[in-house]
Amino acid sequence: MKSISVAIFGLLVPLLITNPARSENPAHVKQLLSSGECFGCDLSGANLTDAHLIGADLRQANLQEANLSGANLEGADLTDANLEGANLTASFVTNASLNQANLDRVNLTAAVINDADVSGASMIGINITNAQIFNTGIAVGGDSE
Repeated sequence: MKSISVAIFGLLVPLLITNPARSENPAHVKQLLSSGECFGCDLSGANLTDAHLIGADLRQANLQEANLSGANLEGADLTDANLEGANLTASFVTNASLNQANLDRVNLTAAVINDADVSGASMIGINITNAQIFNTGIAVGGDSE
């Protein structure tokens, strides 16, 4: 009997100490896609691939680890949003506000970024490989204009 208890305990311990999977709030995703407004929403880990988020209100939203590859964020307001670890590969970020946003470890590979406001944004470890960046304060190794 003791060996059965030990075996069961051994099987359950990994389940108990494993971090729960982070995922978005489905109601928030639906709200964003239907209205374009999601102030303060939890969209962490959301799959927003190729989403048309033109002019979306995403102020203070949690988009940590979200997949926004191919998304159109033209004119979106992401002021004070958390995009840490988000994937914005081949996204379109024009006239967007990213003031005070957390852009740490964001993947902007092949993104088009034009006239985006990144004032006060944290950008530790961003990936801008093959990104097209114009009139935006994102640069590698020095001051930008």
